[in-house]
Amino acid sequence: MHIRHALPWLSAQTVLGASIPFADIDSSTQLHKRALAYSEPHYPSPWMDPKAVGWEEAYEKAKAFVSQLTLLEKVNLTTGIGWGAEQCVGQTGAIPRLGLKSMCMQDAPLGVRGTDYNSVFPAGVTVAATFDRGLMYRRGYALGEEARGKGVTVLLGPVAGPLGRAPEGGRNWEGFSPDPVLTGIAMAETVKGTQDAGVVACAKHFVGNEQEHFRQVGEAQGYGYNISETLSSNIDDKTMHEMYLWPFVDAVRAGVGSVMCVYTQANNSYGCQNSKLLNNLLKQENGFQGFVMSDWQAQHTGVASAAAGLDMSMPGDTVFNSGRSYWGANLTLAVLNGTLPQWRVDDMAMRIMAAFFKVGQTIEDQEPINFSFWTLDTYGPLHWAAGKDYQQINGHVDVQGDHGSLIREIAARGTVLLKNNGSLPLNKPKFLAVIGEDAGPNPFGPNACGDRGCDNGTLGIGWGSGTANFPYLVTPDQALQARAIQDGSRYESILRNHAPKEIKALVSQQDATAIVFVNADSGEGYINVEGNEGDRLNLTLWKEGDALVKNVSSWCNNTIVVIHSPGPVLLTEWYDSPNITAILWAGMPGQESGNSITDVLYGRVNPSGRSPFTWGATRESYGTDVLYELNNGNDAPQQDYSEGVFIDYRHFDKADSPVIYEFGYGLSYTTFNYSNLKIEKHEVGEYTPTTGQTEQAPTFGNFSENVEDYVFPSEEFPYIYQFIYPYLNSTDMAASSGDAHYGKTAEEFLPPKANDGSAQPLLRSSGNHHPGGNPALYDIMYTVTADITNTGKVAGDEVPQLYVNLGGPEDPKVVLRGFDRLRVEPGEKVQFRAVLTRRDLSSWDTEVQDWVVTEYPKKVFVGPSSRRLELEEELS
Repeated sequence: MHIRHALPWLSAQTVLGASIPFADIDSSTQLHKRALAYSEPHYPSPWMDPKAVGWEEAYEKAKAFVSQLTLLEKVNLTTGIGWGAEQCVGQTGAIPRLGLKSMCMQDAPLGVRGTDYNSVFPAGVTVAATFDRGLMYRRGYALGEEARGKGVTVLLGPVAGPLGRAPEGGRNWEGFSPDPVLTGIAMAETVKGTQDAGVVACAKHFVGNEQEHFRQVGEAQGYGYNISETLSSNIDDKTMHEMYLWPFVDAVRAGVGSVMCVYTQANNSYGCQNSKLLNNLLKQENGFQGFVMSDWQAQHTGVASAAAGLDMSMPGDTVFNSGRSYWGANLTLAVLNGTLPQWRVDDMAMRIMAAFFKVGQTIEDQEPINFSFWTLDTYGPLHWAAGKDYQQINGHVDVQGDHGSLIREIAARGTVLLKNNGSLPLNKPKFLAVIGEDAGPNPFGPNACGDRGCDNGTLGIGWGSGTANFPYLVTPDQALQARAIQDGSRYESILRNHAPKEIKALVSQQDATAIVFVNADSGEGYINVEGNEGDRLNLTLWKEGDALVKNVSSWCNNTIVVIHSPGPVLLTEWYDSPNITAILWAGMPGQESGNSITDVLYGRVNPSGRSPFTWGATRESYGTDVLYELNNGNDAPQQDYSEGVFIDYRHFDKADSPVIYEFGYGLSYTTFNYSNLKIEKHEVGEYTPTTGQTEQAPTFGNFSENVEDYVFPSEEFPYIYQFIYPYLNSTDMAASSGDAHYGKTAEEFLPPKANDGSAQPLLRSSGNHHPGGNPALYDIMYTVTADITNTGKVAGDEVPQLYVNLGGPEDPKVVLRGFDRLRVEPGEKVQFRAVLTRRDLSSWDTEVQDWVVTEYPKKVFVGPSSRRLELEEELS
C-alpha cells in the first residue's frame, strides 16, 4: 500500500509509542449512578441501505470504490489529519493509490471561511426572514459554487442547531428560526442548492447545542468555570421529535450528505457518542445515509463513538495540535484485534464515499484545494502546523461571480418593516441625517477583527467560525449618501453613538429626516466581545443604542430606526414614540448591507420580510434563557428543556402574553386582503407502520491480518510532525496502543449488540428505503387555498402563512405548517396554495414510538402573521 505523508495524522506521541484509550464506554450507560436525565443505548449502528431512495447510484459507486480499499485506506477516510496539518480547517486522508485526493472540510454557513475573493452572504436568520424557498435554494447553490471553486468537498452548513430556544443564544443567527418548520424548509432548500452545485452539505449541529456557555470544557475553564464535563441538554422524547429533530429530518429527506454532531451532551451522553441520537433517531428511524462527522474536538472516545454512530473524526486529533487521535492508528488496531468489526469501518467509508458521489463528484475531476485557511500569503508551508513543504498554498481564486446581486436581493427581501407611520418610502427627502456607529465602517477595515470578533462599525454578520472574510462591505452611510447625491438631497452623517451635542445640533434642524442605525451582536463562545462569551448577556441594544434612539427621537419628530441584530432586541421603551415614524429590522445582511437597506428605504424593493422570531416586551417574557451559571457542582451543567415545545411564539400564545411584534409579522408599502379560504380533502391510504428487517451488515473487500503490514513505513516517506496516520508504531499491538486497559474484549466495555452485524428489525416509524421516516408521513391529506388581493397602489410581495391547531389540550395554540411569497400587482387577486401532509397533522406518541394523527378536532388558519389569522376553518 502506498500512502504518502500528505494524509491523515496520527501523532508524534503515537508514532513514538504513546497513545490514549481508544475504547471508552458510552456515557449513556453510566447514568444509572446519578439521578439525572438518561439517554438510552441503541445498538448496533445501522449500515447503509442499498435501496435507499435517491442514494442507489451513489451506493453502487461507493461500493465499487470501497471494495478496493485496504484497512489502512478506510481508516484514512474516516480520520482527520489534524488541526493545521494541511490547508483546510479539516481534511481527511487521501487515497493516492486510487487517485482520491484529501477531502476538504471548510466553514461556513454564509461563505467560505478564511479565504479571499469569496462572497459573504446574509446570515441564516436573514434568509429565513424572506420566507422565500427560491431565495433559500439560490443562496445554497451560490454557496456551493463558491466552495467548489475553492476546492472544498464538504461545506460545514446549513445550521439547524441552535434552533433558537433562547433568544440570547450566541449562534442563533447562523441558523434560521426558532420555528422548526421554517427552519426545516430553509435547511432542505439550502441542502439541495449546495449539493446541486457539487459540494456536500453538512447539517449541523446535531442536536441540542442551544447555547455557547459550557459547550466545551476547555473553553469554559478559560472563562474561569471549574467544570469537568460539558453542558447536558435534557430533552424529552416528544420535544425532540416535534421541535429539535424536525428540521434535521427535512435535511435528511432532502438528501444531505453529512451531519455534524455536537459538543454538548444530550440527556447526559456526549453528542458524538450518543447512540440514541446517532444510531436510533438519525440513522435507524430517519434513514440517514450520509456520514456523521464530529464537531472539532467533540469526539471523546474511540471504539465507543464508532459503535454509537460516528463516521468521521474531525479534525482528527483529540485536542488541537496534540498529535494524538482516538482513531487513526487506534481505529486500525481496533479492527485488527477484533474490538470493532470490519463491517462498521466499511460502513463509515461507504457513507463518506456515497455522499461524495451523490453530489456529482468524481475521482477524476476533483477540484484542487487552492487556498490555505491558515494564511492569506501566497507561499507558505503546506503542512502548516509542522512548518513543512514550503510552496504556493494560496491561488487567490475569485469565486464571487455575480453573487453580489443575489446577496443584495436576499438582504433587501429579508428586511422586516416593523413600523411605518407614512415616512417610508423615502422620496427625495430635503435633508437626510444619518446617525450611529452602525451606519459606518470599522475604522480598521471590515475584516480587522479575527472571525469578526468585535462590534465596530456596521454589523454585517456575527462572530465565530460561521463567518467569512468580506471582499467588501457596503455601509449604509456609503449607499445612502450615494442615493442622496443622486436625488439632490442634502446629506450629513455622524457615525458615533456618543456625540450628543453634535447629533442634537444636526437632527434638530429644519426638514431633517433622521435615520438612526443601531445593533446588537453575538457569536461563538471561543471569542468574548465586550463581556459577551458568545451568548448575549441581555437583549438590549449595544453601545447604548437605546439611549441614542430616545435622544434622537426627542430632537427630531421624523426619526427612522434601523436595527442590525442576530435576533430580537427589547423595543419596549421607545417603539411606540410618535416621533419614531418607522422601524426596520435588517438582520445580518452580509456584504451588500448598505445597498439592500437603501433599496428598502427608498422603495426600490417593497418590504416583504417577515420576522422569523417574536419580539417580546421583556427578557423574562420569552420563558427560556441561557444557563449562565453552574448548577451541578463541577459536573456537567444541566439545562432542562422543561418548556417542551413551547418556545418563541408557541410560548407567548400559551401564556396569552402580549408581544411587541409577533412571529411572521412584517409590513409592506401596500395593503392586502385575505378571502375565500377553501380546503380540499384528499383520499389517502391508512398509515401503515413499517415492518420487516434489514439485510445483514455487508463487508467490502478484506484486510490483511499480518500486523507487519500496518507498521509505519518510515523507509517510504518521512514522518510529518502532528500528522495523524493510520499506521501502528510496531508489530506489538499492545505497545502501539499504549492503553493501560488494552486487552479487554468488546463485550467487557461495549453495550450489548454494539457489534451485532446480523439483520435488524425495522422501526415502525422508519422509512424502509425512504430517508425521512415512514413515507406515509408525506401523504398529502389536504390542499388549502385562499385568495390574496392587493388593495393598495403599488406592487408588492405578500407572505401568506398557514397555521394549524392540532386540537389537543397539550398542543400549541397554532403551529406554522406552510407559507409562500406571492407577487401581487395593484388590484390583482392571486391564489395562495399550500398542502398539509400527514406529518403536518401528526403528534409524536411516546408510547407507540410513532407519529399519530390524534382524534382531537383540528383547525386551519391562514393570515399574514401568527397573530393575524384572518381566515379559519375546521378540518373534516
